[in-house]
Amino acid sequence: MVTVEPGTSEDIVRSRRIKGVKMANSVLGRFDAVVVVEADSLEELHKIIYEMVERHPNVTHTETMISIFHPSSPSAP
Repeated sequence: MVTVEPGTSEDIVRSRRIKGVKMANSVLGRFDAVVVVEADSLEELHKIIYEMVERHPNVTHTETMISIFHPSSPSAP
């Protein structure tokens, strides 16, 4: 979850090009963008978040949520 300076959420959405970013969309509401990142370790997650978000000049706030359950896709009958 990302909050940015007004009018700059498209810059974060462009972060989809960064390895590990699976989805990035502008949204309406409390946050300006939602970014979904997939990583094999917490160290890799930290690197992706730092590269994409913390160094970005228009980011004013972030909130990270870590998913602990990811269901596998249903098998075909």
